[in-house]
Amino acid sequence: MSSTKARCLILACGNTLRGDDGVGLWLAEWAEQRFAQQTGVRVIADHQWTPELADDVAHAQSVLFIDCSIDSEPGSLHLTPVEPVTGSPEHNTHHLGASELLALGRELYNSMPNDALQLTIGAGSTEFGDKFSSAVTAALPAACRMIEDTVLRLITE
Repeated sequence: MSSTKARCLILACGNTLRGDDGVGLWLAEWAEQRFAQQTGVRVIADHQWTPELADDVAHAQSVLFIDCSIDSEPGSLHLTPVEPVTGSPEHNTHHLGASELLALGRELYNSMPNDALQLTIGAGSTEFGDKFSSAVTAALPAACRMIEDTVLRLITE
């Protein structure tokens, strides 16, 4: 079992060398600073979500997944509930989505968070580079407010 049981686990992914794909990692860094003094909030950020994270996900009371979306309008924000995939999750040694991580945690640890949400930010560009598009840059303050409101609600429920 994880050494630190989180009341709210923030799990972000992205690639800082691919433009807007790095927004998840930027938001995770912001959240880590914002909630540094908040007991029970844990932030994990990496380039991708791997099966090893299933333990952390399974044992958290709530999880907020953060990533960019290439299928959404650039700069748009979407906060949606996440449900585990039905059946047995595919075991991918490279990366998993939020639904697969929930299902893997349930399968391996017979445990799931009470709440699982995913915040996606529509990507304008995932070309090589370390700058965000103007649409994503403009959405950052609203994304930070959404994370703050969501985390504070999750840890007080």
